[in-house]
Amino acid sequence: MQATIKIKINNDLGHPMRFLMLLVAITATISISGCESTYYNAMEKVGVHKRDILVDRVGEAKESQQDAQKQFKDALSEFRSVVSFDGGDLESHYNRLNSEFEDSEAAAKDLTSRIDKVESVAEALFDEWQDELKLYSNDRLRSDSATKLQATKRQYASLIKSMRRAEKSVDPVLNALRDNVLYLKHNLNASAIGALKGELAGIDRNVQQLLSAMETAINESDAFIKQLK
Repeated sequence: MQATIKIKINNDLGHPMRFLMLLVAITATISISGCESTYYNAMEKVGVHKRDILVDRVGEAKESQQDAQKQFKDALSEFRSVVSFDGGDLESHYNRLNSEFEDSEAAAKDLTSRIDKVESVAEALFDEWQDELKLYSNDRLRSDSATKLQATKRQYASLIKSMRRAEKSVDPVLNALRDNVLYLKHNLNASAIGALKGELAGIDRNVQQLLSAMETAINESDAFIKQLK
């Protein structure tokens, strides 16, 4: 996708705050359009390079993983509360569990979106880096840059693999929560609790695996950001 952005700054837009607001509006518009290459080019014109964007996006993906960790812990806690039900308003327990499930789905979608954005800018950065190796006239500097490129790509490959592994670990938990929420929705009685109790051990195990996978990805994110900075 090709696009041309022309910015004309008249006397009114010459004010720094107005220019900043304009830049934010342009950035939002480009992001919404999904034209990543145009977005990267526009950001580079104001001094924000692909490496900077990659660092920011890896940091955002890390935060999304931390948020997901907390959310799935909360969902597990609420599920334990449901299977420990011993009288009272079962529907209120169902409503809370359903709310935690919906929040977990939202957290999973956000995580996938953040990882996709990491991949997008990483691919653009590595393509640019590779192409610009041809521009060197100094063989020593070209060789050094090529070595750094390969090292960065290797560490990135490990990072994105751990991120995708953490992302996949979400599916078994969401599927189990969805099944149990649906079952409880149509069986709001004490006998339903007995059926759910048999599911607790499996959900607990899957959540622990999820938390571990995300912790690994979070640690790799920290290491990758440190290398790029």
